[in-house]
Amino acid sequence: MLHLPWWGNTLAAFLLTHLSIISVTLYLHRHKAHRALSMNPALSHLFRAWLWLTTGIITREWIAVHRKHHARVESCDDPHSPQQVGILSVLFGGLLLYRRAARDSKTLRKYGFDAPNDRIERGLYTRFPNFGLVLMLAIDLIVFGPLAGAIIYAVQVIWIPFWAAGVINGLGHYLGYRNYEVGDASRNIVPWGLLVGGEELHNNHHAFPQSARFSTRWFEIDLGWIYLKLLNQLRMTKIHRIQPIMEARLATHPCDTATLQAFLVNRFEILAEYAQHVVSNVVHEERLHMFHRERRQLMRQAGHLMRTETLGLNPRADNQLQKALSLSPKLQTVYQMKQQLQNIWTRSTDSSDVLVHQLEDWCRAAEHSGIQALEGFSERLRTYRLVKV
Repeated sequence: MLHLPWWGNTLAAFLLTHLSIISVTLYLHRHKAHRALSMNPALSHLFRAWLWLTTGIITREWIAVHRKHHARVESCDDPHSPQQVGILSVLFGGLLLYRRAARDSKTLRKYGFDAPNDRIERGLYTRFPNFGLVLMLAIDLIVFGPLAGAIIYAVQVIWIPFWAAGVINGLGHYLGYRNYEVGDASRNIVPWGLLVGGEELHNNHHAFPQSARFSTRWFEIDLGWIYLKLLNQLRMTKIHRIQPIMEARLATHPCDTATLQAFLVNRFEILAEYAQHVVSNVVHEERLHMFHRERRQLMRQAGHLMRTETLGLNPRADNQLQKALSLSPKLQTVYQMKQQLQNIWTRSTDSSDVLVHQLEDWCRAAEHSGIQALEGFSERLRTYRLVKV
């Protein structure tokens, strides 16, 4: 038995729960659910054993529920959407929502593919999912003593249900900032993904679900990605996919297939750039020419609504947006050009030649709009191409 001071027991609890967090984000989430990386079998078995001991999670159930969340996000079929059941229900009842979804045999059949099905999975982890928790309790009591062991065990047991099933699934679709205008309510809770291994960057993940890296901005930290890079150096993992990266070619020229590929693959990045460099700049310029406080306030709100309208606007918000657009022909042009840009994405099944022609027409219209921000955006868009990583 270890006789640790209070701070020693606290540190031990943090390290043990941190290992659980890393097991969830690296093994369950990035490796099994999204297949963004491959993992050494020994490391995979280590994560599976630890999750069995500390959470009782069955891999097939977890990846099935998570994949269904992405497929049916924010709909009534989403297993844990705070937009449907309320933030408190997810924040404090996320485990119950997860278990309810995991009992659905249709969900498991449709989304639970590529789960481990070896002898230890069938004979131990899936057959006796709660035995690991009992074994973990015994280990904690023996190692840390009756009182400290019981407290550390309690922290271990509630850590994943609260932080992963509650905070990430709840606040990750309710509170925070958005880098990308995806068609759901996902948010980056904080830019530094340390406590929950990078899962805090939830909006980034929904924009690029197949990426092994969740950070996309220079100031964002994805601790899980740091671990992955280290494991990759040790040849314990192999990273398959990250977010597509664009670069600007030196010369501006007509849109071609390289421009189209960057445009289609990195649409959320391009839409974010449009919001930052076109919408925000035009809103700022228009507000400078307005003397009525109410109109300036309405224009500011319109800029926000134009950046978030993919979530759907209620009648009041839509009325505010339309009123602001009626006050500014320039902003109305920016809004219409954004709609036209999004329409090209919706026609992504058309031939490449047709799409290149449509994109070139859009750029020409932007450059003849008389709006400096639109002209500059069009010039940058023409130069983009994907970088091989």
